[in-house]
Amino acid sequence: MRCAAAARSLLPLPLPPAGAAPIHTSGPPLAAELDAGDALHALLSTLPPSLPALLPSLSLLSRCLTPHSVADALLCAALPPASRLRLFLFSALSPRLRSPLLHSRAVVPILLATDADAAMYDAVADAQAAGLRPPAAAFEALVFAHASAGRHHEAVEAFSRMEGEFGCRPTAFVYNAVLRALVDSGVVPVALALYNRMVTTGCPPNRATYNVLMDGLCKRGTAADALKLFDEMLERGIVPDVKTHTVLLSSMCNAGQLKAAENLLQSMKDQGCPPDEVAYNAFLSGLCKAGRVDEAIQRLEVLRGTGDFVLGLKVYSCLIDGLFHAGRYDEGFQRYREMLEQTEVSPDVVLYTVMIRGCAEAGRIEDAFVFLDEMKEKGFTPDTFCYNTLLKALCDVGDLDRARSLMSEMAQNNVVLDTATHTIMICGLCKKRLVDEALQVFDEMGKVGCPPTVMTYNALINGLYRARKLEEARMLFYKMEMGNNPSLFLRLTLGANQVRDSESLQKLVDSMCQSGQVLKAYKLLRGIIDSGVVPDVVTYNTLINGLCKVRNLDGALKLFKDIQLKGFTPDEITYGTLIDRLLRTRRENDAMMLFHDMLQSGGTPSLSIYNSMMRSLCRKNKLSQAINLWFDHLPKKYNLSAEDEVIASARKKFDDGSLDEAVRELIKIDQEHGSVNSSPYTIWLIGLCQARRIDDALKIFRILEKFGIDVTPACCSHLTKYLCWERNLNAAVDVMLYTLSKRFIMSQPAGNRLLRSLCICHRRKDAQALAWRMHLVGYDMDAYLRESTKGLLYSQ
Repeated sequence: MRCAAAARSLLPLPLPPAGAAPIHTSGPPLAAELDAGDALHALLSTLPPSLPALLPSLSLLSRCLTPHSVADALLCAALPPASRLRLFLFSALSPRLRSPLLHSRAVVPILLATDADAAMYDAVADAQAAGLRPPAAAFEALVFAHASAGRHHEAVEAFSRMEGEFGCRPTAFVYNAVLRALVDSGVVPVALALYNRMVTTGCPPNRATYNVLMDGLCKRGTAADALKLFDEMLERGIVPDVKTHTVLLSSMCNAGQLKAAENLLQSMKDQGCPPDEVAYNAFLSGLCKAGRVDEAIQRLEVLRGTGDFVLGLKVYSCLIDGLFHAGRYDEGFQRYREMLEQTEVSPDVVLYTVMIRGCAEAGRIEDAFVFLDEMKEKGFTPDTFCYNTLLKALCDVGDLDRARSLMSEMAQNNVVLDTATHTIMICGLCKKRLVDEALQVFDEMGKVGCPPTVMTYNALINGLYRARKLEEARMLFYKMEMGNNPSLFLRLTLGANQVRDSESLQKLVDSMCQSGQVLKAYKLLRGIIDSGVVPDVVTYNTLINGLCKVRNLDGALKLFKDIQLKGFTPDEITYGTLIDRLLRTRRENDAMMLFHDMLQSGGTPSLSIYNSMMRSLCRKNKLSQAINLWFDHLPKKYNLSAEDEVIASARKKFDDGSLDEAVRELIKIDQEHGSVNSSPYTIWLIGLCQARRIDDALKIFRILEKFGIDVTPACCSHLTKYLCWERNLNAAVDVMLYTLSKRFIMSQPAGNRLLRSLCICHRRKDAQALAWRMHLVGYDMDAYLRESTKGLLYSQ
């Protein structure tokens, strides 16, 4: 009652009647005697939520208030939200009551429970009506509320209005909240531009600023830029904390820069900032992902030996996941059993998902479902990623019925069927050539708001090509390209020639942010991202392969030019597909032009491309050119100088006419580098046969046999055929016996030719003995032998 009476004494007094004596009140002395907290609650619950009405009483009571008593009132859900917001604005303008961090966080629940923008802007307008300037804290709270709720667009809009409309200067706290919203929404270029504006306007960045930006850059895969920011942070005298180092460490590990990550770990120790469990987990995970699982285990044992590191759930998950990635499934399962038997650690959703993936990859689908059931029994709810792991396993083995059932189970359990879920199903259906059903799933994605990824389009386009639905594949590609191409989006929204590449885009965004158009820059970048996916090199490769299969090489070559015009770099598959098809259609000149284009653009042709080129040259009786092509390739293959002495020696022997000696030298080079491959030598052997240099071909055969390098069945067939033509039947028989020892099946024409040649040359018993040996190693002689050969072999 005392507090209520006191509160009533603080209510604005009614205006006295005309001519009456003025009424005086000793407000401050009375307020000092009251329980300020109770009085404040009574005041806010009694008076209307209007600053003009509240201001006189709040001003009178303010001397008895503290930041904590204000925070208590802000957090009191029984008080009207509008009144609490006005108290917040009042306290933000009082230096003695102001506590930005405490009050901003206290008012966030109010904003999250209401229409935040309407509530706060109404309160700001009320403050202006009371003759007060809008405090920066109002926008800090608004930005923080939107950002914490994932409403990134609204957070950026509040920031823009703060400066542009209300003239409030943002603090580092506000900048950091907006930077986090920008990074989380994927528009890192805008975040960097806003950071530049932050610096140029005199607001000093702090450690949190750099942590947010480096995290965004690292997740974007631009670790080098993150390191530049780290150096800038040190130049400003800002001391990095464990979180800063861990962000960089994770980025280095993801980029495969493990040596740099190791140096950073040591640097943390030297600077008195010892790595925590998260940092060590990142490093161990990086080692595992790089295939260095044994090293990760050794490091782990060393850490455990120090007594400062406890092997917990995250480390077990990281290690088991690394073992599965390395294909060491039994060891991964053993580590899981060790965790259950020797520790008190229990698996969580993440580890269960890892185990399900391991079972699936190891072909143990039923065990994967056992883990899923166990997970449910222990009260865990499988998430979308967990179900997707199982779904992919079922699609990979072609069990589409169970895959469909699993998708139904997800829907029944209110698990979100995301883009990955639909894409996995589309890939599985396309592999089984169920393209119509795949298209239905694709259409369903649009209805439920799942944007397709480039992988979704690639799978569908490939499936349509395999089903010979060429026009539908082209239409899907054009839909993907025209509807979702960022460069086209920019040209249409900004005008021609304003934005051509990522560098000019960054400049444009910087310019917008410097001029205060942060919201416009945000909308521009989000427009590009939300426009969908962009065809990548894989998409174009799929189309090129499809066009090649239907023998539309001119269309494929046109698409190849489109790739380059649109700023993509054709990869090894692009060149390999086109070169192979051009050679098959005897367009050797076009293939050679593409091959040289690849070399000039800095590409490295694969072994298969070199093999295709050498086969083509050999068919055109250009054996020397084919061999020289291989000599040119060797320095790149083994990372040697073009003037390497060993290669130069082998090339000189070839130039001097001693191909067999050159081949011996080349095989020794292969052996020294642990990369012996028969393909170049067998291609040359066939080329020698086609050039009727049978003796040289036989020498190469003997060399390969001596070094234990398998001579292919096709190569043996060619050599046998030409040896028979030369009537060198003993050598031909030796080649056949070689194939029998290797259990190769020689081509029917070559085998029949050899048996007939033996019979014609009065060596029928040798032919019969050879036919019997062929039967013993698995030849179906009744089907293999032609009637003319049978007549010569078995006639009386």
